[in-house]
Amino acid sequence: MTMQTRRGPVIPRRAETAVTDALADTRVILVNGARQCGKSTLVRLVSKGREAEWRDLDVALTRQAALNDPDGFVDSPSLMVVDEIQRAPELLLAIKAQVDADGRPGRYLLTGSARILGLRALPDTLVGRMETVELWPFSQGEIDGTPDAFIDAVFTHRDTLRHTTTVPRADYAERIVRGGFPEAVARNTDKRRRTFFDSYVGDLITRDIRQLSEIERTSEMRALLQLVGARSGQLLANTSLSNDLALGASTVKRYLTLLEEVYLIKRIPAWSRNLSNRATMIPKVALIDSGIASNLVGADVRNMLRPNGRFGPLLEGFVLMELARQRTWSAEDVEMYHYRTKDGVEVDAVLENRRGEVVGIEVKAASTVGPDDFRHLRHLAERLGDDFLTGIVLHTGQQTLPFGPKMLAMPVSALWEVPNPERQSD
Repeated sequence: MTMQTRRGPVIPRRAETAVTDALADTRVILVNGARQCGKSTLVRLVSKGREAEWRDLDVALTRQAALNDPDGFVDSPSLMVVDEIQRAPELLLAIKAQVDADGRPGRYLLTGSARILGLRALPDTLVGRMETVELWPFSQGEIDGTPDAFIDAVFTHRDTLRHTTTVPRADYAERIVRGGFPEAVARNTDKRRRTFFDSYVGDLITRDIRQLSEIERTSEMRALLQLVGARSGQLLANTSLSNDLALGASTVKRYLTLLEEVYLIKRIPAWSRNLSNRATMIPKVALIDSGIASNLVGADVRNMLRPNGRFGPLLEGFVLMELARQRTWSAEDVEMYHYRTKDGVEVDAVLENRRGEVVGIEVKAASTVGPDDFRHLRHLAERLGDDFLTGIVLHTGQQTLPFGPKMLAMPVSALWEVPNPERQSD
């Protein structure tokens, strides 16, 4: 593999800064995200040098103590770190009582491998008392040590944005297969990575998902996840999944919610500003890690790049998740959607900031781009007028090319290689 890879428990500097800043003025900080993306390592790093008590709820004896006496368990005069809080969500009510009685910042630092506030058994929440920092598998910029500043760049310097890369097409396929989990990035062979992905998904279903919601037939969950992996970056059609699996629609809906709660999939909502009553409201779905998605469908670099291979769909899911990661640290506050009308006009990603300004993004697996690749972006631009800032077709070629007003073709690697706009003059 030609790409730079990291070894050991490396933590993104942005996440470390976010948690450290939150400890200074927030009573409870929750580091939430997928298993094995570095949450425990991050909180150990941040709490190093502080007087802190550590509670690991993956340890059965510790978990039993928490359940037997929640109030006593969280009673601490100093910073308390509670790892894997979703294993004893009852503790959140006891923590709430503690921070209401003593409002000092930096009381509790929690980690979770499930969307805590979505748990049905949650007795209460810490609204107004807790700040959440989401930790994802590594982005490409975090792996390569490059800026990861695409979102800020397209909203701030879109008129002068240009990017040339040396990344070849095959390199994108390698990145997709590798994914971003620290353990997968550190492994040198595809076989070793596949072993990791198989174990990761298996353990998540048999342990975490079964704990969140008692399901007896884990084979159904595995089959559903494999189907979702094959449709990563595409519309999430519950009826189709239900028919393919011969499962009830309510069961499919519940299973999808569980997959989202444990950070295996992400739903990307449909975007509409009442531009047309033809717009559909079906979300897209993507696996949060392209390495898992590739492994689920049996894709490797060689077969992915063959004619009729899965490179295109996997590349789209890969791009969507790079954008999702970048949203968590970009200075520009944006939401991410997709756009599709009933007559087939589709834009893969729609980024909208708080001012209602929009950047549209299409993903193309080819190395060349033509005017016809912009027709859906132009459709969106015509309906938005001045609120449409720019339309970008991300491709696997190496140059940025203009295709008329507000339209650019850019290499996919611009996602992690374009510089931070604040540093462009340095």
